[in-house]
Formats: sequence, structure tokens, C-alpha cells
Amino acid sequence: EVQLVESGGGLVQPGGSLRLSCTASGFTFDDYAMSWVRQAPGKGLEWVSGIGRNGDNTIYADDIKGRFTISRDNAKNTIYLQMDSLKPEDTAVYYCNAYRVVVTPNDEVRDYDYWGQGTQVTVSS
Repeated sequence: EVQLVESGGGLVQPGGSLRLSCTASGFTFDDYAMSWVRQAPGKGLEWVSGIGRNGDNTIYADDIKGRFTISRDNAKNTIYLQMDSLKPEDTAVYYCNAYRVVVTPNDEVRDYDYWGQGTQVTVSS
């Protein structure tokens, strides 16, 4: 059974920090690129950050660049999101996503897309 379990969310004051974790099971973790995606109250999904399979390549949304850092530990099947200088507009449910595209020997394209249940981050004084 594929599972992605996020943790580390909570209530923090503006300017504070949190570290989110997402631990995976049920699939070959280092075959997958990983991302963090968030959903603020009343809004749609917003992609936050992504990391390549071996952790060398990272990418960030413009509004969190310089404040958030994504990383992964393939030995622990876990990714992290270090969030610093948090702002009220960072309030959202944060989801972990695993994604992989495979081209089969007969040229069929198959994608594998897994999601966690989310962890709430609330930034408020």
C-alpha cells in the first residue's frame, strides 16, 4: 500500500519557523521526484517546491524562494520542507506529492502520482 504521511505542521507566529516532514512507503522512493503543494483556505492547490530523485535539483515558487528549503533523505524515504520567516499568507494545508513518468517498451506513457493527507500550517499572532 502506498502511503505518504506528512507531519510537523502547527501554529506559529509570523516570522517563525516550522519543519515539515513527509515519509513514504509502498513504492521505490528514489525513483520519484517529490513536491510540496499547499492549499490555503478557500483557494485552489498551489505548488510550493520540488526536488529531484537524488536531491541535487530543487525548485521553488517565487513567493517562498529564499524562505523555504526542500530536502530529501532517500535512506529514510523522507522529504522535508524547512519554512523560515513565515507569513500569515503561508497559512494552508501542506501536501506531499510523489510523481513519476514511465515510458514502457511499447512506448506507452504511464504516470504515477501519489498524495499525502496533508498537514495544517497556521501562521498567526
